[in-house]
Amino acid sequence: MTLSEELIWRGFYAETTIKDPKMLDETTHKFYLGADPSADSLTIGNLAALMMCACFARHGYTPYLLAGGATGQIGDPKDTGERDLKPLDEVNHNKQCIAAQMQKVLENAVSEPVSVKMLDNYDWFRDIKYLDFLRTIGKAFSMTQLMDRKFIQSRMGEGGSGISYAEFSYTLIQGYDFWHLYKNYGVDLQLCGADQYGNASTGISLIRKLENGEANVWSTPLIIDPVSGRKFGKSEGNAVWLAGKPAKFNGKKSQNYTTVFDFYQFWLNQADSAVEYLMKIYTVYDKEYIEEVLEKHAKKPEEHLAQKALAKGVTEVIHGAEATEAVTSLSEKLFSKDAVFSEKEISQAALILPVKPLGATLVDDLVATELCSSKGEARKMITSGAISVNGIKVTDTEKVLNVPAILKRGKNKFAVVC
Repeated sequence: MTLSEELIWRGFYAETTIKDPKMLDETTHKFYLGADPSADSLTIGNLAALMMCACFARHGYTPYLLAGGATGQIGDPKDTGERDLKPLDEVNHNKQCIAAQMQKVLENAVSEPVSVKMLDNYDWFRDIKYLDFLRTIGKAFSMTQLMDRKFIQSRMGEGGSGISYAEFSYTLIQGYDFWHLYKNYGVDLQLCGADQYGNASTGISLIRKLENGEANVWSTPLIIDPVSGRKFGKSEGNAVWLAGKPAKFNGKKSQNYTTVFDFYQFWLNQADSAVEYLMKIYTVYDKEYIEEVLEKHAKKPEEHLAQKALAKGVTEVIHGAEATEAVTSLSEKLFSKDAVFSEKEISQAALILPVKPLGATLVDDLVATELCSSKGEARKMITSGAISVNGIKVTDTEKVLNVPAILKRGKNKFAVVC
C-alpha cells in the first residue's frame, strides 16, 4: 500500500493544498507537526495527528515535531472567546511534557528506527524585534486573507465576543514557524488537524512571497466519536489523556492523566460500530490484519475480539509493550470471578494502577488512590459493600492494610496498596 492509499484508507485526509494525493508517493519530504503546550499532556484528539505523522514516517518522510513554547504563550484562538494566559513557567513545564510524549508516540508507531527532530519555536522567537517582525512578516501578509477566517468572523461579527490583538496575530506566528522551518531546515510540508488548516496556509503564503518557494499542507479530519457524535479532546469534557501518571508542577499533582488501566479500558469499551474506524486511526495494524480481526469478531462478537485488538494496539503505541502485556493480563483477571492475586501479580498491578504504601487505614488508602474523593465518601462506600480487598468485600471502616492488596470500588475502579 502506497502512502496516499494508506492515508485515505485510514481516514487521514481532509483539506490539502496537494492537487493529487498520489504526488505524495513520488518523492519523500521533510514535514512538521506542531502542538501548543496548553496542558501538560496531550489527549487522544492530538494522538490522531501524531498517528498520521507516523504514517508519513513509515513511508520514508522525515519528521520534525514542534512544541510551541512561543505560540503557547498566546494560545490558539477559539471560536467562543479569549484564552486565559498561562504563567511562563507553566508553559515551559507543559512544553517539556508534551515534547516527550510526541517523540515517544512517533518512535513507538514506526516499526523501524526513526530520527525525530524535536523543535521549540521559542528558540527563534525570543530574539525577534517587533519592528523587524512587522516589516518582514506583517508587510508580506494580507489582512483580507485573515478576515476571511471563520473564527475571526465569529469573534468580530455581531454578537461576537471580540478578539485581542495577541490572538488576532496568532496565525502570523504560526506562519512564521513554517517559513523558518522551510528556510533553515528544508521543511516543505506541514501536517495538521483540519481545525489548523487556515493557520498552516499562512505559512505557505509567506514562503511563496519571501522565498519564492513552494510548500504544502496536509490535514486530517477531527476525530468524532462514532456513537456519541462528540469530538475527542479535552474541550469536550471527555478527555482521555496520553499521560499515564500525574506530572508534578510547583509541588502539585496534575489532573491531566489517564492511568494505563483506564486508558486500556476506554478502548476495550468501544462499541462494535466504532471499532474499525478507531483501529485504522489509532493503531499501526495493517489492512489485512484489521480485516482478519473484524471477520473473527463478527463470528463471535460476545468475545469482543475487535475491542481487545484495538485496546492492545493503542496502548502499545502510548505505553509500550511491557505495560500493555501487564494491563491485558490484569484486566482479564480483575473482571473474572473469585480472582485471587499473588504478591507478584500485585507488584505487576502497581505498574499500571494508582499505588499507596502499606500501613494506613483503608479509608485513607481509598482517598490517597483517588478511588474516593473524601474520607466521608470512603466510609460510605465501605459500609454499603462497594469496596473489596483482594476480591473480598470489606465493611470495617477502621481496617488497616498491612499486606499487599488490590482495592476495588464498584465494578471497574481499582488501586494497589503495597
